[in-house]
Amino acid sequence: MAKTNQFTQPAAPPPPMFINKPERDFNKQVVTEVAERVVGQPILYYPIDIESTDFHPLYGEAIQKTFLPPIRVYAFIEFAGIETKVDKFGLEKDVNITVHFHKRRLTEDQNVYVREGDFVLFNQVLYEIVKLTEPASPYGQHENRIDITAKCIKSRKGLFNAQ
Repeated sequence: MAKTNQFTQPAAPPPPMFINKPERDFNKQVVTEVAERVVGQPILYYPIDIESTDFHPLYGEAIQKTFLPPIRVYAFIEFAGIETKVDKFGLEKDVNITVHFHKRRLTEDQNVYVREGDFVLFNQVLYEIVKLTEPASPYGQHENRIDITAKCIKSRKGLFNAQ
C-alpha cells in the first residue's frame, strides 16, 4: 500500500522572515532608552535655517549661514583623538569625532534632519559635520535604515559662534 503525500493548507501564513514594524518599534524604544538614560551623551545640534540662508543659485553654497536654535540630541559619540599634521604652513592639530544618530528618533520624534554643514557642540567644543553615511540596512531592509553616522571635525575659531 503506497502512502499518499497530501498537502494541507496551514491555518495562518508563516511569520515574516525579516523584522517587521513591531520589531522596529521595539528596537527604537530600546536604543532610545540606552542613548538617553544609560549612555547619556547629549550634544547640542545647530541646524542650518534653509529658509533664511541665502544660498548661491548655481553652486548651492552660502557665505553667511543662518542657524536655528540648538536642539539637544542624545547620540553615541566616538572620539577619534587628536592627530597632528605637519605641512608647509606648520603644525596643525585635527580633532575629530564620529556621531551616531538614531535616525527614527530624530526624524519622527524631534523633526530633525541631519545635514552636512551643520554644527554640533560636544564637551564645550564645536564640530562641523563634514560627511554623512547611513551604514548597513537591518536585515536587508533599505527603506528602514536606523543609523546616521556623521564624521565631524573641530571648527575653526570665528567660523561659527554659538550663543
